Amino acid sequence: MTPLVLVHGFMGGGAQWDGQRDLGPVIAPDLPGFGGHRDLPVIDSIAGFADWVIADLHRRGITRYDLLGHSMGGMIAQDIARRDAGRVRRLILYSTGAVGVLPGRFESIETSKQRARSDGAKATARRIAATWFAAGADDPAYPACARIAETASDAAIQAGLDAMQGWSSTGGLGAIGAETLVLWGDGDRTYPWAQTERLWSGITGARLAVVPGCAHAVHLEKPALFNAVLGDFLRA
Repeated sequence: MTPLVLVHGFMGGGAQWDGQRDLGPVIAPDLPGFGGHRDLPVIDSIAGFADWVIADLHRRGITRYDLLGHSMGGMIAQDIARRDAGRVRRLILYSTGAVGVLPGRFESIETSKQRARSDGAKATARRIAATWFAAGADDPAYPACARIAETASDAAIQAGLDAMQGWSSTGGLGAIGAETLVLWGDGDRTYPWAQTERLWSGITGARLAVVPGCAHAVHLEKPALFNAVLGDFLRA
């Protein structure tokens, strides 16, 4: 059975995918500087993250896989889908976009960098994680999500923001050949509809799933619906 590789986003971690383990064989790495890899040297480019994930999969002996990227992980997944095209069977771009500097983002990346420096990593993690939920910090899944976000090192926060700020995939969407699903929560405050539509229209044959009543963390807000949509796409 083809394994599903789940690439978490900024201030995420592999543990956030525990609700997707029943979808089949799942590989959910912690990116350098985050989660269980908090102490690894940080990476400050999306291409660098993509190369790290590809190398990790090669070390595991994975020759064919499905790939999901969430948020910043969706940027990484786009680069992986181009760089490791022969190994990627299906691609899910979830709550993400084709540019790193997002018009309409809840705050500018420079503001996020400055606030992270002044507030510290843990306070930044809890503040940003709250923006991922339609109900904010009142969502039942928020505390566990925030604990994962708190594992990010100060250096990883700054490097991750630098990676997003300097990245764009707008000229390379046509080079993505894997069968693709673009998945978005209609209340996402990080990635507005224009970003989702750009992916959907720019990748040949891409399918679209919009989940109502969710923000940036559909897999935690409505996990059963998320898994049903994802499972249907992977089995098609």
